[in-house]
Amino acid sequence: MHARISASKQQARVAALQEEVESLQRELGEKEDAEKIVQRHIKLLHQYNEAKDAAQVLIGRLAALKGSTVRQIHKDLELPERD
Repeated sequence: MHARISASKQQARVAALQEEVESLQRELGEKEDAEKIVQRHIKLLHQYNEAKDAAQVLIGRLAALKGSTVRQIHKDLELPERD
């Protein structure tokens, strides 16, 4: 069951949310496009994941050459076992 909210409280809430949006936009920068920022972030994450995957392949090959495990190579190189 939903509680009823008066029209004046709804208007006050809408005004507060609009002010929050405007404040965040000012913080972001008036001419900044949030969608472009998100797309750039996604692109950077993709590049990071590709580099990480390539590094893991090399670590796997190094482990095979040394007759070791990937976990041991991580320890030897002082790399984290997880992200």
